Amino acid sequence: MKYRFTRFDPSAHRDEQLNEIRKLFNQLLMHTGGDVQEALEWLRSLWEQYDFFKGGISFEEFKDWLEEKGYLRENPQGELELTARGEYSIKSDALLEIFSSLKKDSLGDHNSNQSGAGFDNLPETRPYQFGDRTADIHYSESIRNALIRTGLDDFSVGADDLVVYEKEHLSNCATALLIDISHSMTLYGEDRITPARQVAIALQELIRTRFPKDTVDVIAFGDDALLIDPREVPFLNNGPFHTNTHAALQLAQKVLLSRRHANRQIFMITDGKPTQIIEEDGSVYRNTFMLDPRIVNPTINEALRCRRHDITITTFMVARDPYLREFVDELTRSNGGKAYYASLDQLGEFIFADFGSSRRKRYRM
Repeated sequence: MKYRFTRFDPSAHRDEQLNEIRKLFNQLLMHTGGDVQEALEWLRSLWEQYDFFKGGISFEEFKDWLEEKGYLRENPQGELELTARGEYSIKSDALLEIFSSLKKDSLGDHNSNQSGAGFDNLPETRPYQFGDRTADIHYSESIRNALIRTGLDDFSVGADDLVVYEKEHLSNCATALLIDISHSMTLYGEDRITPARQVAIALQELIRTRFPKDTVDVIAFGDDALLIDPREVPFLNNGPFHTNTHAALQLAQKVLLSRRHANRQIFMITDGKPTQIIEEDGSVYRNTFMLDPRIVNPTINEALRCRRHDITITTFMVARDPYLREFVDELTRSNGGKAYYASLDQLGEFIFADFGSSRRKRYRM
């Protein structure tokens, strides 16, 4: 074994140390909804409390380093704000954090049960058909068939002897990620919006880097539903809103049906039963006390419409509300989808594992 010795580079070591603090800073940004000033204040407080570098590097030096490396810049008002590189670092860190909790190969490439471009050969074979690629012919098996048919003395290969490998297909998929931004997502001191935001950021980054033919659209729903610009996802926050699941499913269908993808699916993160609906005349009706048929029935009808359009709904419940469970059970039965209770620290793991496994099926040509 050979070893390569190099001179110790103190500047590179310093950058490595500061990069670890940058990851902490990104976590704080996730919790503040992208508010740079608030995240810096939190970090300053932690710095003073724990003295990260034992006096070696100051907090102000770290801020200067973030600007020097292009993560932050000063805006015309004299305040620091995220740059494009800073936003990218949040996305990549979010993706890495979730992937670190996944078991090896729990995501994989999504293998389709129908449409998509041919991918890897499978060990199984089938008879050759006109139009099959010659590169897919299983030559040894084809010759064996010819030998069985003709014998060695009169050996010849005919079209009926040829077999080709079965193909595994790689599909494309359109995903709508629905995030509940009602007031209860940060109720009673429990922060549910930050893990949901982190999942949205990481899922966008995963699809951008690994499945570029796929799409993911993020829809926030409270009193109404709103399609979120991808650049605004790191700053998504909840507010004093109710839960209009009906509007979220309507908008998700509209978005997904505009995508020309082989597969379409909805992931919904929510912590409460539907409490509001916008009626056909534009008036708002809400009921926060019970499962109201006037709200629930139209919402279930949207789940049925999704099913008719081959759009599956997977619901991730981040609270153990009995009304929520009752509603989600009915929604899941109507749509033929899936539902999970996901603790906040496992939300990303649940969603990313489902993203991979739900389409890991084989299609025989």
